[in-house]
Amino acid sequence: MLIILDFGSQYTQLIARRIREMGVFAQILPCDAKMSEILSKSPKAIILSGGPSSVFAQDSPVCSRELFNLDLPILGICYGMQLLAKFFGGTVIKSNVHEYGNAQVVLSSDKSKGDLLFSDIPRRFNVWMSHSDTITKIPDGFKVLASSNAFGFEKYPAAICDFKNKIFGLQFHPEVTHTQYGAALLKNFIFKISKASKNWNLKSFIDEEIKKVKSKIRNENVICGLSGGVDSSVTAALLHKAIGKKLTCIFVDNGLLRKDEEKRIREIFGSKLNLKIIYVNARKEFLKKLQGVTDPERKRKIIGHTFIDVFEREAKKIKNAKHLAQGTLYPDVIESKSVQGPSAVIKSHHNVGGLPEKMKLSLIEPLKFLFKDEVRVIAKHLGLPDEIAFRQPFPGPGLAVRVIGEITEERLNILKDADYILIDEMKKSGYYYKVWQSFAVLLPIKTVGVKGDSRSYENVIALRIVESTDGMTAKPSPMPHEFLHKVATKIVNHVNGVNRVVFDITTKPPATIEWE
Repeated sequence: MLIILDFGSQYTQLIARRIREMGVFAQILPCDAKMSEILSKSPKAIILSGGPSSVFAQDSPVCSRELFNLDLPILGICYGMQLLAKFFGGTVIKSNVHEYGNAQVVLSSDKSKGDLLFSDIPRRFNVWMSHSDTITKIPDGFKVLASSNAFGFEKYPAAICDFKNKIFGLQFHPEVTHTQYGAALLKNFIFKISKASKNWNLKSFIDEEIKKVKSKIRNENVICGLSGGVDSSVTAALLHKAIGKKLTCIFVDNGLLRKDEEKRIREIFGSKLNLKIIYVNARKEFLKKLQGVTDPERKRKIIGHTFIDVFEREAKKIKNAKHLAQGTLYPDVIESKSVQGPSAVIKSHHNVGGLPEKMKLSLIEPLKFLFKDEVRVIAKHLGLPDEIAFRQPFPGPGLAVRVIGEITEERLNILKDADYILIDEMKKSGYYYKVWQSFAVLLPIKTVGVKGDSRSYENVIALRIVESTDGMTAKPSPMPHEFLHKVATKIVNHVNGVNRVVFDITTKPPATIEWE
């Protein structure tokens, strides 16, 4: 176990992912985590993440000074390095020359024989920087291991260390792929300095979680909200493997799902996997409450509240149900404990997080320490088909946030048909599993067209196909023009009410992946 203290960096999750890829479990805690919580994990080392603050700013985030009395290796990255310098009496100032993006660092020529951090790494290499502050005075007991030359003006400390106390700082980000030898640096810290062992793998995780669930459940029953997405599907499959018929899945058809979704769920989870599923047709209830609503936030909240009402109603029918299973993932947990507090609301997320308190159910979240790519690997270990294991993300509110403007049954059907054509062609061409997400959006406008020598005034469909690694940033996938032309022609010819198809080429940021 390695502990990463989060100071609000956009790369914090990436640090954990890189360490786990090396076979060592890493857990992220907020930077102000109590020492008792940190010690309860028995960590081999501590990593201090980067962050957007300045260490000399008022109310800048800090960690407990007790960390430095634990005799554990410590690695500070970016803000974490500056915090180390400040803690131990160094000086950090806002620099006249900022370092953002690619930079070159040079290792000190007088490296100590005890310097294991840069073992087997060349003297010059390129790194990824992202900071506007710099250290002008190194604390006593520390030495400079590497420097960067910012635009040829002067040298800046790029790596510092206190060998005696095993404290290291890096001004650059070793966790990003843009940093040469970044993985080698982390490996040196993890294995040569921290003496960690490779004992983390997803197969052992499954076995351990099954034991935990069996121990907790005993003779009681569990309810699981099944949506058909990879997160809830893996949660259901894992629990089914652990407790069998004590698990009841509730599938709520809100009318906002993909075309033929209920049929697909029945076939995969009912017939093939033999899960006990309650199907609830609540389409009319959802559509009635969404009637006339156009604001995306109101849509999400209405859907979330209605889902809770429907789910609670059905859950009460299940005898001896004492637990609720959710497909919560680690990014959700991390974001809810962010050092910066709740982020500005870009869009509300739909889940059943409000149910346990209201229904007095014990919460079971077997995936809460996993990332999406790890969940997909577990899906394959559990025997789920690729259709589920590698299914593209789908928003909790479903097609409600892809029907821009008012939601009606007619508009939903138009979008379902158009989206089905796009996904079908993506799968046939092999592109579906190569991109992060692909979907259609129904716009709240109509345009003039010509169909059968007659004037038409019909709807516009936008296609959104993006590449990403984690959904936090995304860029439009460079789809072949022939493919887009084929999809557009098929949609216009087969979907009544559509006479124009456009392609969204906006990155995230500034746009989000979803339109609402």
